[in-house]
Amino acid sequence: MTTSSAPPAPLTAGDQVPFYTSRLWEAVRAGDEYAAGTGVRDALTDGVPPETLLLDVIGGVQRRVGAEWAANRLSVAQEHAATAINERVIALLAQHPDVPPVPPARGRITVACVDGEWHALPARLLAEVLRLRGWRVDYLGAQVPAPHLIAHLHLTNPDLVALSSSLVTRLPAAHATITACQATGVPVLVGGAAFGSDGRHARQLGADAWAPDARQAAERLQRPLTRRKADHQAIDDLPHLADQEYTLVARGSRQLVREVLAGLETRFPALLDYDDVQRDHTAQDVAHLVEFLTAALYTDDTELFSGFLVWTADVLRARAVPPESLLPALDLLERALRDFPRAVGLITRSRQALSRALRASGPPAARQLDPGQPA
Repeated sequence: MTTSSAPPAPLTAGDQVPFYTSRLWEAVRAGDEYAAGTGVRDALTDGVPPETLLLDVIGGVQRRVGAEWAANRLSVAQEHAATAINERVIALLAQHPDVPPVPPARGRITVACVDGEWHALPARLLAEVLRLRGWRVDYLGAQVPAPHLIAHLHLTNPDLVALSSSLVTRLPAAHATITACQATGVPVLVGGAAFGSDGRHARQLGADAWAPDARQAAERLQRPLTRRKADHQAIDDLPHLADQEYTLVARGSRQLVREVLAGLETRFPALLDYDDVQRDHTAQDVAHLVEFLTAALYTDDTELFSGFLVWTADVLRARAVPPESLLPALDLLERALRDFPRAVGLITRSRQALSRALRASGPPAARQLDPGQPA
């Protein structure tokens, strides 16, 4: 009997992306930065375009990282390690001799994450794609306070700003930043899960343009953005804020968290026996409830809060925590906010949506991670 020593057949164009995506996934799951970098170099040698590597291979792996965390198959530390490896692989790709720099003939753009947004990888992917498309890019990274961003705009006078936000709880900060940038005469493109899969929050907050992903953002920037009037005010976009419910709930959020925790201890005496770590996790969960409710009040969007609740129920179920435990926390929130009719309405409608989802849920199965939720 003989065995063949012939080399494997070369990959076809249709096989390249899934092959190298799987290879990178295995590397980041193992925490093997060297193997991840080798895979990307091999993909370039194999003719995979750099933009495809960025968005379909690295971006695809990062989406899977989030989904695996949501399903409780990756720890928080593993998720962070995987993200760090992907960031370093992007840096390797940007400096690779097979990816020569493109002359910046399109103009200058500032890419940044909004204040409080630490999920920087989507913005980094956009920055690299825009460089490949011929833009001069100032990439400012994660968590850029609005005053620092505005100072940078005055210093560099870019043609536009691209803002990224993954967490919907950062929408108030995003709105303030959008308005501040526009007041300097610089138009703003936004993207990220925080703005909705259909861009509804981008339109609501007055952004000049929105794109669902980096590839479509680059395509959108083939056309000029119309600058808004410099005297535009944030309140013009959200007239419902005149009822002051958002402001009052946001200011009292810490006290609200304490009230809900105290109520849970009364309803569930077993909480009194929790150790410090368990109590801290419970407090974080309640704080997230309040944060997302506050964001829903800011946007007047019930779906924002109800979607968070349904997603959280899936995450809890994947961790063998009964998702029904969310219901008493909602009852306590509603009681504490009984003098705020818009908040009560949001909670009531969201509780109904959660109850429907709980009744409809079958065997535990985590949904695809929505980066608009905390991780």
